[in-house]
Amino acid sequence: MGLRAAPLTQWTGAVKLTTMRIVVDLNRCQGYGQCVFLAPSVFELHGEEALMYDPGPDEAQRLPVVRAAAACPVQAIRFDGPDEQA
Repeated sequence: MGLRAAPLTQWTGAVKLTTMRIVVDLNRCQGYGQCVFLAPSVFELHGEEALMYDPGPDEAQRLPVVRAAAACPVQAIRFDGPDEQA
């Protein structure tokens, strides 16, 4: 059951400064959807196997992303700041 990821961000020609980077291990992710409930503006689950997420959400989403990563039953979500590596 492989999940596919696609960024939610749509570029309109404006420059977006990324302060946080998210990486989801799609080999580990089982589609439980806890991240979707805790950070719905960052994660979306389409159907049973398509997880979409914003790999560079705004800093305002840090707390929901931290909670989503902590709640992931298989610990598939990693995140970092601008100077760290995911």
